[in-house]
Amino acid sequence: MTAVSVSGVTKTFNEGRSDAVTALSDIDLTVAEGEFVSLIGPSGCGKSTLLRLIGDLVSPTAGTVSVAGRSARDARLRQGYGIAFQQAGLFEWRTVRRNVALPLELRKLSRSAQRARVDEMLGLVGLSDFAEHYPAQLSGGMQQRVAIARALAVHPPLLLMDEPFGALDEMTRERLQNELLRICGATGTSTVFVTHSISEAVFLSNRVVVMSPRPGRITATVDIDLPTRDESVRQSPDFFGFVTLVRKSLREAA
Repeated sequence: MTAVSVSGVTKTFNEGRSDAVTALSDIDLTVAEGEFVSLIGPSGCGKSTLLRLIGDLVSPTAGTVSVAGRSARDARLRQGYGIAFQQAGLFEWRTVRRNVALPLELRKLSRSAQRARVDEMLGLVGLSDFAEHYPAQLSGGMQQRVAIARALAVHPPLLLMDEPFGALDEMTRERLQNELLRICGATGTSTVFVTHSISEAVFLSNRVVVMSPRPGRITATVDIDLPTRDESVRQSPDFFGFVTLVRKSLREAA
């Protein structure tokens, strides 16, 4: 099954006005079930706008977006995806447990079902011992893991991530990259991931989608075929070869 299908999508903000800006032009993108796809390109190229179109947070000016065979709007209303941003976006007055439970509360799951699902998600991200803590008591990396647990709580088939590790130090970032791959592998979740980091895109992805400066267009797609996704691969010739290939594609798109 196709997890995401974007066909002929253009997005113009303030259409018809003197200050109209075309952020995206004629985008075609397909994400397969279980696939991890990263979007990379210069600042302002429309990566985040494309992610928000998939999530139905903004609407296309032209073209169509579908998620698992449904319209993007229908997928949003059915909670057909989870989403995580650069800022964890946790509610400071809710404990870790209650932050993760929020989408389950909105679905009106029973308390026992909520507790079981939250326990499952916190175990998955390694935060079972912090269920009753508040966000201010956690490190930035731990807060991001809570945000990922919340995004996955409804077992969505699709995860949308907009630079979720961008504000973290390099070592924490690499640990969470490993954690994210483990979680996606365990859940079979399809992922669309926005990043500015070439090495991050290569390490995480099955495919890296390269975008041009505004108006954003897809100028190249790089298939990433690495033998493993562990720490050793970061120093391998194959890894550096793909980093070089993505960097070359970005330069050609500029």
